[in-house]
Amino acid sequence: MPEAQRDMPAASGEFDIIRDFFAGAKKNSEGVVLGIGDDCALLRPPAEGVLATSVDTLVADRHFPAGADPVAVAARALRVNLSDLAAMNARPLWFTLALTLPHSDVDWLRAFSRGLLETAARYGISLVGGDTTRGPLSITIQVTGISECPLRRDGASAGDAVYVSGSLGAAAAALPVILGQQPAAESTRREAEHVFYFPEPQLSLSESIGGLASSALDISDGLLTDLGHICAASGVSADIDMQALPVAPLAQQLAGEGAAALAAGGGDDYQLCFTVPPENIPQLELLGLDVTRIGRIVEGAGEVRAWRDGERWIPQACGYQHF
Repeated sequence: MPEAQRDMPAASGEFDIIRDFFAGAKKNSEGVVLGIGDDCALLRPPAEGVLATSVDTLVADRHFPAGADPVAVAARALRVNLSDLAAMNARPLWFTLALTLPHSDVDWLRAFSRGLLETAARYGISLVGGDTTRGPLSITIQVTGISECPLRRDGASAGDAVYVSGSLGAAAAALPVILGQQPAAESTRREAEHVFYFPEPQLSLSESIGGLASSALDISDGLLTDLGHICAASGVSADIDMQALPVAPLAQQLAGEGAAALAAGGGDDYQLCFTVPPENIPQLELLGLDVTRIGRIVEGAGEVRAWRDGERWIPQACGYQHF
């Protein structure tokens, strides 16, 4: 007998949770031959393109407060994984869920499953299987998508322009408000919760730049750190103009003079950072996308240099690391 079912009351065992809260998930995408309810899902890949897959784990009191709204937690858990598909210009197809719970809470599960399945429907991705067990609250989601023109980290060359989408720093500025470490008006607190729990995976943007960009990734650990991954994979370096960064208004409101530092290193924005060869820049700019040119790729060996007023800017902290 599975551990979760042995430890939980019979009415709230592992299979009851799957049946009551997840088995009715709609098929939002093609290729689902057999979904939830068997030992494996049976999936038929599209005829064209390559499969892209990514997995991520969110742990209570590490990635979100344990007492957070389960609808919001579910939305964040799936959206940050969809952001990985966006980074590689992949269209969402299917995902699986591994859910670890300290106890069986029907109200929490009802809200969590609603938030998860509403998010899945919004982005056209199908829940096809997973697992539940007992332990400290954590959520692991694996997403799979299809790409006919994948974007990778290793395609940048000297002379390429560096762009970011949207604005940066809002999520990092929001975190102290969400954790109760910084007082804020009710309207500001609601905005902070929205930017943190409901990041927008840049799926449409990645499709628009798929044939123009030479490399891309999503900004999860901080712009300078994540751009460093492109530079390391491509064998180049980058120069970034701090004054060109599109700093989010919420970051400016909450962090003041520290907002630019949050935009450069705060993370959790889930915007895209990408590089574009010079010959593709005119076509990119004709598209009218919400993107900003912030620097350029240069010869080098993986270094990212930030500049302000012609002087080197050194961040006090740069990017999130688990260990």
